[in-house]
Amino acid sequence: MCGIVGYIGSRNATPIILNGLKRLEYRGYDSAGLAVINNGQLEVRKDSGKLSQLVDLLNKSPIDGAPGIGHTRWATHGAPSARNAHPHLGQTKRVVVVQNGIVENFLELKEELTAEGVEFQSDTDTETIVHLVEHYLATGLGLVEASRKTFQQIKGANVVVLLSADEPDKIVAARIGNAGGIVVGLGKDENYLASDTPAILEHTRNVIYLESRQMVVMTAHEVKIETLDGEQVKPQVHSVSWDPVSAEKGEYRHFMQKEIHEQVRSITDTLAGRVDFLRAEIRLPDLKLTSELAKKIGKIYITACGTAAYAGMVGKVLIEKIARLPVEVVIASEFRYSDPIIDDNTVVLAISQSGETADTLAAMEEGRRKGAVIWSIVNALGSQAMRLSDGFVSMQTGPEIGVASTKAFTAPLVDLYLLAVLLADLRGTLDKESRRCLVSDLRLIPDLVGRTLDREADVEKVAYQLKDVHDCLYLGRGINMPIAYEGALKLKEISYIHAEGYPAGEMKHGPIALIDKLMPVVCLAPQDPWHEKMVSQIQQAKARGGTVIAIATDGDDLIADMADYVLWIPQTPWMLSPVVTVIPLQLLAYHIATLRGLDVDQPRNLAKSVTVE
Repeated sequence: MCGIVGYIGSRNATPIILNGLKRLEYRGYDSAGLAVINNGQLEVRKDSGKLSQLVDLLNKSPIDGAPGIGHTRWATHGAPSARNAHPHLGQTKRVVVVQNGIVENFLELKEELTAEGVEFQSDTDTETIVHLVEHYLATGLGLVEASRKTFQQIKGANVVVLLSADEPDKIVAARIGNAGGIVVGLGKDENYLASDTPAILEHTRNVIYLESRQMVVMTAHEVKIETLDGEQVKPQVHSVSWDPVSAEKGEYRHFMQKEIHEQVRSITDTLAGRVDFLRAEIRLPDLKLTSELAKKIGKIYITACGTAAYAGMVGKVLIEKIARLPVEVVIASEFRYSDPIIDDNTVVLAISQSGETADTLAAMEEGRRKGAVIWSIVNALGSQAMRLSDGFVSMQTGPEIGVASTKAFTAPLVDLYLLAVLLADLRGTLDKESRRCLVSDLRLIPDLVGRTLDREADVEKVAYQLKDVHDCLYLGRGINMPIAYEGALKLKEISYIHAEGYPAGEMKHGPIALIDKLMPVVCLAPQDPWHEKMVSQIQQAKARGGTVIAIATDGDDLIADMADYVLWIPQTPWMLSPVVTVIPLQLLAYHIATLRGLDVDQPRNLAKSVTVE
């Protein structure tokens, strides 16, 4: 979604904002712009396209000054264009706004403002905000109160940041609902704000996260947090440990490739402090899970979107197998409309990399309304999902920049395994020896992932053979069925190749008609309880002329004899096999995309954090 950066202090805001926006490019965008105050006037530069086009514009027509705000836009209202790019000026040219979200009542507001003589210069809903602020300024209010009245009047989930040339000593911003976050960075005689932490991490490690229906009035020397109703808020200051160097590509061509290779570390980190291998115990203190609560749970709903939902499907298998608790996985965008059957013995577990996904937050709120215990597995520290939860598990992967999620998929797979073992232990459904075996298996996973990554060159060779295909089927069964879905999604996301993940056992019920010599079929066939069934599926695909690419366990001669290509993985405990089987599929999608000359880190039409419905 949209990226936002703001700065107030004595330095020139332009390079600070540009660098911050560059660190937010992973969020996906179609235009960019910034505004600064210079000699009592607002100066705005904006353009459609990538941030590099804004930089070119600034080289031709430079602006300096402070304070300033900047924005990268992902279009919701109005086509991607310079006129629709943020920031938007009011008619007086004295107030400017950037926004993330959707003003649901913008048509009504636009009609009212047009009737008052306002002439709109864009097709966006955002422009209504700045004109509404100017409307209240004209009544004699200052920027803070004019902004507050505007925040109270607009409907929908929004993040809004405002700047006025008539009050150049402050920036006013608000978070209304779940349209993404606002991170306020605290400096010495200067302060910052952004929609995500990496944008300001090179300047400060001390941050405040705004809650819904809170606003901030920020000067160079003071940060004041209030509710939209005017109540003072004493915020918690968080110290962020992320190293800004970790947000750089380093030796890798793309962030996605770097993040695929970071999975050894990220999985190690997600285990850190949570697994006592000597005592064979799992500790998830932030989840606040007691034996009493564990025994009370009657059902778990896992709710998420996209990649996170596929992780949830793996979690269903793990929790039901290990903890013997019924689990239902519901896509977050459908959850609140399905009138789920929930009581106080139900847990709603949300999974979200950003912790700001609008549909997932809405699902959590629906669960809360119906009396459920709310848990989350989240990567972004201090995010809304984390704060809404009764308990949470942090993925501990660090920033994920590539739009197509990789390490933020495998980390929750491990987290769900930890949760399953802990639930089983607290419920008394797991004997000591079984628990010891399950916990002991965890120590193998970082090495198994590393050994799989060492075979990247073999994956690249297969990618070369597949780079020109138009369609692809991915088949899996049991615990690896969701990995077929995830593999197909990765290929779609970054290679723009039509791909479909499908339960292998359902092929005869229709999809087998698609298989011919032009249809490659990726089959997940590791040594697991469904191996024999997958062998049968490979035979059926081959009998119809399909090209078979198998994900198989080292030494599986049967698969080697049948498949056209084999992407080998080391022997892995079957309940942890999805963490390993997904690695070749991530690499396959990545290398196919690079061979096709595509923008891997910022695929078309996609955003890292989807903060609108």
